Amino acid sequence: MSSPILDSLTTVSKFLGITSSIFTVGGLVAAGFLLEDNKGDLTDSTKRFKKVVFWSSLVWVIASATNIIFSLANILNVPIGHALDPTTLKSFVTQITLGQYMFVQVLIALSLVLLSQRMKRVGGAALMALLALLGIILPVFQSHSASDGSHALAVGSLVIHVTALTLWVGGIFALALLDENEKALAAPRFSALALWSVIAVVASGAANSYTRLNFMAAWHSTYAYVVVAKIVLTVALIWVGYLHRKNLLRRASDLINWKEFAELVVVELSIMIGALALGTWLSSNRPPLAPSSGNFDAAVTVAGLPMPATPTLTRILFLYNPDALFIGLLILAIALYFLGVRILKKRGDSWPAIRSISFVAGIGFIDFATSGGFGVYAHFAFSYHMIAHMILGMIAPIFIILSAPITLALRTLPQGRTPNERGIRGMLIAGLHSPLVRFWVNPIVALAIFDGSLFGLYFTSLFGGMMESHIGHFAMNLHFLLAGMLFFHVIIGVDPNPRRVPHLVRIVILFAAMSIHAFFSVALMSSSTLIDHGYFAQLKTPWVANLLADQRLGGSIGWAMGEIPILLALIATFILWVKDDSHEANRIDRSTERLAAMGLPDDLANYNAYLANLARKDNRDE
Repeated sequence: MSSPILDSLTTVSKFLGITSSIFTVGGLVAAGFLLEDNKGDLTDSTKRFKKVVFWSSLVWVIASATNIIFSLANILNVPIGHALDPTTLKSFVTQITLGQYMFVQVLIALSLVLLSQRMKRVGGAALMALLALLGIILPVFQSHSASDGSHALAVGSLVIHVTALTLWVGGIFALALLDENEKALAAPRFSALALWSVIAVVASGAANSYTRLNFMAAWHSTYAYVVVAKIVLTVALIWVGYLHRKNLLRRASDLINWKEFAELVVVELSIMIGALALGTWLSSNRPPLAPSSGNFDAAVTVAGLPMPATPTLTRILFLYNPDALFIGLLILAIALYFLGVRILKKRGDSWPAIRSISFVAGIGFIDFATSGGFGVYAHFAFSYHMIAHMILGMIAPIFIILSAPITLALRTLPQGRTPNERGIRGMLIAGLHSPLVRFWVNPIVALAIFDGSLFGLYFTSLFGGMMESHIGHFAMNLHFLLAGMLFFHVIIGVDPNPRRVPHLVRIVILFAAMSIHAFFSVALMSSSTLIDHGYFAQLKTPWVANLLADQRLGGSIGWAMGEIPILLALIATFILWVKDDSHEANRIDRSTERLAAMGLPDDLANYNAYLANLARKDNRDE
């Protein structure tokens, strides 16, 4: 058993790390999102947040580093001095997953300390905020939620909860540092961010408590009392947020009582710090769960969910194990997409219904391949994993790309609040024309990511390692989806593309993709060794009699399901080519008719006259 003093030190260091990391994100959100920029450059009012980011991230480094030492001493049940042994400490941060995540968090915080002094543009601030959020959520994947059952729901909901709470609390901290004029500019934007964050915090918190806490056995435990106290504080925060929003909805800015607003911000920040302290305690202690049968369950331990029964059509269609992290991303995507459609309709513009239908279909395929029947069975058999892979990488991306989400965003995102401000829409445009995006949309690069990553994943040790962890499995599925979206955006995308390639090049790329994919599938079908490095063997799936035969079946499924979408994309490219030629011919005809109506010769007549003039000159020279 660890000592109370060591437990207290671990909790305090974790609280300081969480608080400083949230303040870091708050400073970056203020610089990149809440305050005004000057054509993408940070203004003098936002540059002072560089100091905030520097000092808060420095405290984060120190707190995270000490938390590694205290956590190691707690795990080994040894004095702190023993945890400082270089060999022991090195083994923890290089060989143990929890130690690796905590060490990466320290490195991320340290990189933010260095980058904060070079931060000059809002785009850089936004990227640093994403980096900080990554550093915050990494240890979540090895928290108590990750060691309990239902990994996908417990861990995913906790990641969403931590991310939303970070943006909410960090934004409140940033508002507290602004003067009255800056609050008037930043408060409406933060109000919108806070509304989305509140919804995510409440929904994800409820889902995580449901998965972690056995209410029948835990109502009289300290853990349950702390959960109830945190719920009370959350309700208080929502009430204060409501008062904020009620104050901000008044149209005339001179009606807003900024003194009262500042007092509310201080109260809200105080309540949030209390909620963070309770959350820190909850993250450091295991919830009281129902008594275990004592039997080892490989499926729950390795895959994070119980072994499903033999797959049938009914079970594949109706079996559902929610992957909260993917579900949260999909809900956010749906909300943003249809908010954009609603904005267009409110101002009298139209949006093709077929695009909305295509988007919904793509979202449905993603959910089916991650949380639905194929997503569940993908954890237990390679053949079903390959089906889910093909849905995520080949089928869903086509529907998402044809729904034109970038075009919708460009038509509905808000402009800058002042003539010199780039704004969110301007940031998207700048990102689309950045050298990095131009590199990604190169058809050769898109093809290399789309097909080349197949060999890098399945014919190395990556596949087995990523299947064994929730973050690895999530990253793998996300890669399949994004790689497919990038490839089909280059080939058949209707959204703006800074490097639009000729149709003939697209056709050549498609034939190359078909050939590479076929070669990969044949290599998989002819393989005489398992590529999962023992992952499926330790599950001992009762309805998979021969793992090698199932792997070869997965190769044949990948071939069939991979070639058909590419063939359809090839047909679509031919159609687009014909349409573009038809449009060009119509344009030339309209130009000719317009010139004729004006009594002017058309382009062809001018060219013929030019040739005739050259011929006359040649005759005179002779």
